[in-house]
Amino acid sequence: MTTKTNRISFQGDYGANSDMACRDMFPSMEPLPCQTFEDAFVAVENGEADLAMIPIENTIAGRVADIHHLLPESRLHIVGEYFMPIRFQLMVLPGVTRDEIRTVHSHIHALGQCRKIVRANGWKPVVAGDTAGAAKLVSEQGDRSMAALAPRLAADLYGLEIVAENVEDTESNVTRFVVLSREEERLARSADDELIITTFVFNVRNIPAALYKAMGGFATNGINMTKLESYQLGGKFVATQFYADIEGHPDDVGVRHAMDELRFFSEKVRILGTYKAHPMRGVL
Repeated sequence: MTTKTNRISFQGDYGANSDMACRDMFPSMEPLPCQTFEDAFVAVENGEADLAMIPIENTIAGRVADIHHLLPESRLHIVGEYFMPIRFQLMVLPGVTRDEIRTVHSHIHALGQCRKIVRANGWKPVVAGDTAGAAKLVSEQGDRSMAALAPRLAADLYGLEIVAENVEDTESNVTRFVVLSREEERLARSADDELIITTFVFNVRNIPAALYKAMGGFATNGINMTKLESYQLGGKFVATQFYADIEGHPDDVGVRHAMDELRFFSEKVRILGTYKAHPMRGVL
């Protein structure tokens, strides 16, 4: 990956999980906070950042819906992935006790991943733009009835106290991030035992059993498809786009034959990226 600005964009404020993912995977790069996912994409497209760290799915909350629409429409390429265990801390203003809490603020996915503690205490969940932004809001508002669910780093950054640690509903709470770049990385197949992931989107032709036929090549060539999702295009129920992850490199003989068959039964196929699998893939 070539770098020019040495910055990596992410959605949210400093201290968000995406910020932590940036610091973990690229400790020498400067995280660049962006208000929205689209802003994080645009920062890379416009050259304000070299890379973007974007959450794409979570083991509890499922897929991050916006990303599956933004990725195919962007000019960016997936050049890596990162799996990060997610731990949420319940944080408040200094000196506040748990019985003073009335509202808990966080990103909608964070609230969904911490339902048990919120429901058990009768607190009102309030959706914020991101986890660290919620911590920042609590700090700025000075309201003793407000709490935030955010990563530990956010408490340090915004002067809050943690009153409950690791409050997520399950320990197997992991978010998968993808790393995006303007430049397509031509990843060479270096070792037969190296796990490579190829991500692509496609639209099947409007013929009977088109999806079944398009997928047949992956089965007959022994290609493991780890993800297949569909979503409607243009707000209509007549045009469907599919997003898929497979294990394998486009230069592998089996993958090449499967992709040829996919293209035959599809109106459009676009490879979004070919990249090395994160070590945690397959462990979860």
